[in-house]
Amino acid sequence: MSLPKDKAWFSAKRYGWGWGLPMKWPGWVTMVLYLVAMTVGAIWLPTVHIWLFIGLCVIASGVLITICWWKGEPTKWRWGDEDK
Repeated sequence: MSLPKDKAWFSAKRYGWGWGLPMKWPGWVTMVLYLVAMTVGAIWLPTVHIWLFIGLCVIASGVLITICWWKGEPTKWRWGDEDK
């Protein structure tokens, strides 16, 4: 369930499909937490077991995509400014 532009945490990309940078502070917090999880996992988990790191990547990315889908603008394939 995507949100309208004034309430969305993540903006839709101008070109292509998906979401761009966060527009609101909860989106930035989400992005920072994702980057911290990936960085800590990249430093620590490969020394323990590589499959734990791969699992972290899949789960963290899935959670980020789910949050973007839930709290982001509606997405569709875009080719720039549609007003022109």
